[in-house]
Amino acid sequence: MSKPIVAIVGRPNVGKSTLFNMLAGEKISIVKDYPGVTRDRIYADVEWLNRSFTIVDTGGIEPESKDMMLSFMRAQAEIAIETADVILFLTDVRQGLVDSDSKVADMLRKSGKPVLLVVNKVDNFERMMPDVYEFYNLGIGEPYPISSANKLGLGDLLDEVIRFFPEAGEEAEEDERPRIAVVGKPNVGKSSIINRLLGEDRVIVSDVAGTTRDAIDTAVTYQDKEYVFIDTAGLRRKSKVKEELERFSIIRTVMAVERADIVVLVIDATEGVTEQDAKIAGIAHERGKGMIVAVNKWDAIEKDDKTIYEHTRRMKEVLSFLPYAEYIFISAKTGQRLNKLFELIEVVIQNHSLRVATGILNEILTEAVAMQQPPDKGRRLKLFYMTQVSVKPPTFVIFVNDKELMHFSYTRYIENKIREAFGFSGTPLRFFIRERKEK
Repeated sequence: MSKPIVAIVGRPNVGKSTLFNMLAGEKISIVKDYPGVTRDRIYADVEWLNRSFTIVDTGGIEPESKDMMLSFMRAQAEIAIETADVILFLTDVRQGLVDSDSKVADMLRKSGKPVLLVVNKVDNFERMMPDVYEFYNLGIGEPYPISSANKLGLGDLLDEVIRFFPEAGEEAEEDERPRIAVVGKPNVGKSSIINRLLGEDRVIVSDVAGTTRDAIDTAVTYQDKEYVFIDTAGLRRKSKVKEELERFSIIRTVMAVERADIVVLVIDATEGVTEQDAKIAGIAHERGKGMIVAVNKWDAIEKDDKTIYEHTRRMKEVLSFLPYAEYIFISAKTGQRLNKLFELIEVVIQNHSLRVATGILNEILTEAVAMQQPPDKGRRLKLFYMTQVSVKPPTFVIFVNDKELMHFSYTRYIENKIREAFGFSGTPLRFFIRERKEK
């Protein structure tokens, strides 16, 4: 089941980023060695009372501003509102109720989404509550007083947020069809690929602003098996500032990736792999999805016998955090290798759901340790046994005498040995290290 999306919106300087960082906690400052997980990211995963959800930070909304950057921030917030399940409308008790707040409230009312009115910077509840009551005038419900900076009132607010989520077991009957998110920058041919697979123009393909604004689910049947493709085509805009919206189409990508089993990252062969591609790939990697890199418009490239290897080498350098990804060179225009894409998707689906018996895993572990002893840091690391605890992605627990002694490079060595035995192409593997007392 995908996580609900909670968007934080409001006019500038009411404390949206402070609230976002407070809810995200230390997670927001984690910097890993792959793109897509950076200090300035605009989304983060949060857990409250065993309920997980994704929060999205937005730029400030100035409803009628002609300033280009504020227009850009407003458009960014509109994307977040479109994709959110719950909206936190943040206001500022110190500035009081201003005209812009009323205009933002009108905009949110039209969205039809659940909206919680949050009054920030209430550092003293007893003294400042009369000022909070002023916000009832927005006509958007009861105001929730908080202080992001001082961590006041956040528990009551989060209790109310999760009240809008479906109860466990309340969701619709589980859909067993494999779900494939087709992601990538705008205009790389995502919709064209899906239309070609369908054999009909189901998804609008156009350079008009706003085509394919939402993720669209399309059922495709291949060799009597049905797949669900999620198209996430980004906004197509002409002005330079609005092209910056590409960054915020990441909000939609996060939502689509969350719902998918397998991610097909579409790259334009004429452009090559870009930093934006790497950021999008980082989202899928972080969430443990199966990964296929589809290089589209391959028909437009002049080729010799080395072209495909040179392209693959350059992409693997930029996407070095995806050593397991599968690569395929296609053309949505001519249909070149699109049937091979289905075969590759099926391979990755199988690997993403593959289970390995504990006995076989421990044979691999014993042999790996015999071939290369763990580094000795004054006290020897002992690996007792390993077991697989889940799939999608395949996740393993290794029990050791002291997890501080288990260096990430030795975990990677164990992973490589498992991949040598079982392949697991196209899927990440996850490892957790647990301590167990020696008998």
